[in-house]
Amino acid sequence: MDKMTEITRADMADVALGGAFLGTGGGGDPYIGRLMAEQAIDANGPVPVIDVETLDDDALVVPVAMMGAPTVMLEKLPRGDEAINALRSLEAVLGRKADAIFCIEAGGLNSTIPIAVAASAGLPIVDGDGMGRAFPELQMVSMTMFDIHACPMAMADEKGNALVLNTVDNLSTEKFARVITVEMGGAGLIALYPMSGAEAKRAILRDSLSLIANIGRIIRSEQAANRNPAVRLAGDLNGVRLFEGRMTDVDRRTEGGFARGQATFEGLDSYQGQTFTLKFQNEFLMAETGDGTPRAMTPDLICLLDLETGEPITTEQMAYGYRVIIFGLPCDPKWRSDHGLKLVGPGYFGYDADYVPIEELNKTK
Repeated sequence: MDKMTEITRADMADVALGGAFLGTGGGGDPYIGRLMAEQAIDANGPVPVIDVETLDDDALVVPVAMMGAPTVMLEKLPRGDEAINALRSLEAVLGRKADAIFCIEAGGLNSTIPIAVAASAGLPIVDGDGMGRAFPELQMVSMTMFDIHACPMAMADEKGNALVLNTVDNLSTEKFARVITVEMGGAGLIALYPMSGAEAKRAILRDSLSLIANIGRIIRSEQAANRNPAVRLAGDLNGVRLFEGRMTDVDRRTEGGFARGQATFEGLDSYQGQTFTLKFQNEFLMAETGDGTPRAMTPDLICLLDLETGEPITTEQMAYGYRVIIFGLPCDPKWRSDHGLKLVGPGYFGYDADYVPIEELNKTK
């Protein structure tokens, strides 16, 4: 994998594509974040990408992100300065400036907005993130596994409102912030999990931005060769093609600050006569055959690719008639620990299933 040393305007197409893929259907529409990052890079120059090990132990490292239902962002576009306002509000409370930015998750919008903030603030961005994919709730990050507190947390909206939260634990941060996000119109920009360089070295998942950009390059190169990228992605990322079919129904609703629902598919080609279901809460969480047999489950990654173009499809983009490839990937090993599964396993989301790794679920498929 090629390691990134800086992010230029020319890199943003690959970053947006790769982020949408690793976002497992969530993380927000990558196009919006890509435009914001390109504009910031045009105005301020390329963003340095640094290895977390190069940070001083006492450096201040802050992730920034969008919080809310991704479907809302299609209609309520950000003004552009909300994320930097959130960062400045957090810095004011902490009494010092941030030394580096990083992505809280590997998702479409949330792998691009931090680049825009880094460019606007003149800061480097760390080659890493807190999930290795996207998850729907704030406490679902590797930092929680290392006892790093989400607060103080700053939130800002497109009207100019900004506020700072302090809570007793990360789950409480999620609950309070979710209510405020709903009052902000369903989406807001946030800065949280302020941590030292020493804490970042322990907690964050490494090389995420480099992986995102490499996946984006794979998708684009395969598209240029008129090949669907699923075959190469499966080989390069130890992925599994779970299903190929046409979307027959999408039950999607914005509820409690999330996009929730499920999508059903009927098989094409070698999958003719079969059906498949994806269940989601912002991100795809469960993939099941028509009889309810699981083929992939959170925290493993479930990704949706357009059958013709290979473009990643997010939960808010899904529509009747889409012809798709449903693709699965193993998650970062940290998520398969007892603590990780307690945070993001099937049981947390109310599914009556014990976690089984995707490799085991698909041994004979």
